[in-house]
Amino acid sequence: MEKFTFRKLDPGSDIPYELLLLADETAAAIDRYIFDSVIYILNDGADDIAVLALYPNSETELEIKNIAVTEKYRNQGIGSILINKSKEIALGSGYTILSVGTSDTGFQQIRFYEKNGFIKKGIRKDFFTENYPFPIYENGLQMRDMIILAHHLSE
Repeated sequence: MEKFTFRKLDPGSDIPYELLLLADETAAAIDRYIFDSVIYILNDGADDIAVLALYPNSETELEIKNIAVTEKYRNQGIGSILINKSKEIALGSGYTILSVGTSDTGFQQIRFYEKNGFIKKGIRKDFFTENYPFPIYENGLQMRDMIILAHHLSE
C-alpha cells in the first residue's frame, strides 16, 4: 500500500458524499448513519479514490456502513485493502465482530465479502423497499432484502 495514504477524517470535516454515493443510492440514506460513523479515505497521492464508513452497532460489533472505490481503481484489490484496514481498526478498538450489509441482488458484492472471510448471518427483510422512496434495481432485479454478513475477529 506504499503509493496510497489512508486517513481518518476529522470530526467536522466535509462529508465525501461523491464517494459515499458510489455505494449508496441517496444522500438522505447516507445521512441516517454517517453522523454516527467514523469515515476513512484512501488517497492515491492526487485524488481521494475510496471511502470507508464504520459504525458501532454495539460494544462488540462494528459495521461497515459504506465502502466504495472509484471506477478507475476497481478490481485492483483496493476493496480488500479497505476490508483489511476495517479488520485492523475493529480489532484495535476491541470489537469481536465486523459486519456488513448488502443487497440481495448484489451477487458480486456478496462474493467479495465471502472471499474476504465474511459469512452470511441474516437478512433484513424488505430493507430496500421500506427505506428508499423509489425502487432500486441491480443486475436487472429489484433490490428488496439486505443480506447481513459477519466476520468474527480474532487476535
